[in-house]
Amino acid sequence: MPREIWSSRTGFILAAVGSAVGLGNIWRFSYVTYENGGGAFLVPYFVALFTAGIPLMILEFGLGGKFKGAAPLALKRAKKNFEWIGWWAVLSVFIISTYYSVIISWSLVYLGKAFTLEWGVDTNAYFFGTVLQLTDSAFDLGGFPVAILASLIAVWGITWLIEVKGVQDGIEKANKIFMPLLLVLAILLVVRALTLDGALTGIDWYLKPDFEKLFDHNIWLAAYGQIFFTLCLGAGVMIAYSSYLPEESDIVNNAFIVSLANVAFSFLMGFAVFGTLGYMAATTGQGVEDVANSGIGLAFVVFPKALSLLPGLNAFTAVAFFACLVVAGLVHLGLNKPNFRL
Repeated sequence: MPREIWSSRTGFILAAVGSAVGLGNIWRFSYVTYENGGGAFLVPYFVALFTAGIPLMILEFGLGGKFKGAAPLALKRAKKNFEWIGWWAVLSVFIISTYYSVIISWSLVYLGKAFTLEWGVDTNAYFFGTVLQLTDSAFDLGGFPVAILASLIAVWGITWLIEVKGVQDGIEKANKIFMPLLLVLAILLVVRALTLDGALTGIDWYLKPDFEKLFDHNIWLAAYGQIFFTLCLGAGVMIAYSSYLPEESDIVNNAFIVSLANVAFSFLMGFAVFGTLGYMAATTGQGVEDVANSGIGLAFVVFPKALSLLPGLNAFTAVAFFACLVVAGLVHLGLNKPNFRL
């Protein structure tokens, strides 16, 4: 049976960008930028992009395109003793998928709550107590979050439906729907954030350059770490994707487009995040540094509280935000599954 190929270059690029874009682009990049010198962080970030990100993307696209297999098979065909490296990549994606799918299920639960802003005022207690039903001890099992279980089953069901239909009818078609939808949702969030009082203060904190930090080696480590994280480098995903490219594909140009598109999406979402946080800080009389947070704390505690404080269109903006998380998460999770195919 002949190996499938992408039906169009656009389909491949959308899929590759979708595989790289994930929840980290929404909640991690902007906070890392803010924490590491603001606008000054963009200097080591783009150095990392052009010295490591794009060259390694070209390498991974080249491996997949030439040897026509996922990471283990492609590396085995390149050199027999390298197969084990590919299996490490597959294992890492499997581990990431197990917890990543749970976070998407949280987002799906919150998407349902967003229509009524059910989380109320104490968003911290709501998230950890009502939604997760966490306890103070590992020996106290507490309640059973049925909503999360149902959402997790739905997430894996959607992922399976995308994967089982193959490259062209599954992954490619899904991306032609999800990626434009994700971009529309992101633009809506940015526009809404920029219309809020205090938004410019938040964006100033996001981009205000602190060039003294450029002399701190930790900033450079953070920049290179973010590039590897956001482009899914070393995870074997891009090797698997490029293995479905037709012969004579423009590997170098594709790598540039995918890398730059991913970075542009991260940068765009920073305006939505810090514009909204700027409004929250102005409304509560706090500094942006007091309300800014990273990781799940930003997405499920800080942002819901900020959304509740909006002067209008609260539910609409909340639905758009959590829909953005769900779509980005599903695209990223569902599109990493070709890594498990040889």
